[in-house]
Amino acid sequence: MTTTSSSRLDLLDALRGFAIVSIMLLHNIEHFDLYFTPPGAPAWLTAIDMAVWDSMFFLFGGKSYAIFALLFGVTFYIQFHGRAARGQDFRPRYAWRMVLLLCFGLFNSMVYHGDILSLYAVLGLALIPVARLRSAAVLGIAVFLLLQPYAWLEWYQALAAPDTKLADPASWAYFGRANEYMKHGSLFDVWTGNLTNGKTGVILWSWENGRLFQIPALFMLGMLAGRAGCFITSPENQRRWWRIFWLAIVLFIPLYWIKTYLGTWHTGTAIERPLTIIVTSWSNLAFMAVLVASFSLLFYKGSGLAFFSPLGRMSLTSYVMQSVVGTALYYGYGAGLYQYTGPTLALAIGAALALAQRQFSVWWLRSHAQGPLEALWHKATWAGQARQKMA
Repeated sequence: MTTTSSSRLDLLDALRGFAIVSIMLLHNIEHFDLYFTPPGAPAWLTAIDMAVWDSMFFLFGGKSYAIFALLFGVTFYIQFHGRAARGQDFRPRYAWRMVLLLCFGLFNSMVYHGDILSLYAVLGLALIPVARLRSAAVLGIAVFLLLQPYAWLEWYQALAAPDTKLADPASWAYFGRANEYMKHGSLFDVWTGNLTNGKTGVILWSWENGRLFQIPALFMLGMLAGRAGCFITSPENQRRWWRIFWLAIVLFIPLYWIKTYLGTWHTGTAIERPLTIIVTSWSNLAFMAVLVASFSLLFYKGSGLAFFSPLGRMSLTSYVMQSVVGTALYYGYGAGLYQYTGPTLALAIGAALALAQRQFSVWWLRSHAQGPLEALWHKATWAGQARQKMA
């Protein structure tokens, strides 16, 4: 099933919009990586704050970005297949498209160092050499990356001295410095700090936590999902998503249990750290599949999830906008709300911002086919060619 259909695009837009909203909510309760707990909260609010934090990270932590990455791969397939049907090779133009995405990402990184666009732009180049490989070969490469080979190498090396005391992850020092200029620095301090100190810390953190292996693997899985037509609305796909849902549940439960209790097994610090990275990445992947399957099944039933579609159609604009607005609200150079908002209040702010962003998207799309950054990206991607309708 390789035919592009509006129903598939509708589901993809809605799912992408859902991912944008969940990312927005997480970023708000984190104060956009400015971690701070306001003092003096009553015990009842502290308990609610803890419940909000735990539940939000259980639902979306490590999963929202994974959904985004999966859909990135699906979009690549749609564009690649559409151009191939016209006898064109999309890969050179895609490489230029990733250069442009890197530019958007560097701007967003200046505002918010936790940006994922720049990582996607670089790691997205991994799709170029696999685009024409057989699906079995692509799946094999993706599985190898998902197995977290470097973490297994660390585990093997730790077997000789499992109780070795490990130094703190290198990224922590960078984030500690970032916390200071986010609280007390000027706008210029934040921008320069994010592009230097902050970006280095984020890349290190992504390496330390296996994201640099998982992200390209998710791109490839998304490309394979596109090839298989997984997002076409059909009875066959409804059955497929039910199978994926139950398989993901069966895998998630033991993985989450291992992740939760691994620290009580006294395996040794040097062994525990790489095992935690491995099991956490697998657990998040399984629950991401639960979320995607659940969303797809509910979407088929007309459950109102198309509500998220306007945000999904403007996902690039929405993602960058939330960084600009959110950091201005929470950081010291702006409103400084980090000083006053625990997770519960920050979640309410995030929900309000998501609703406002959704309404802006609805308003904008009444008179435009794409969001402003999407239109700019599209025009720059096809600069030098006659304007053509994308597949």
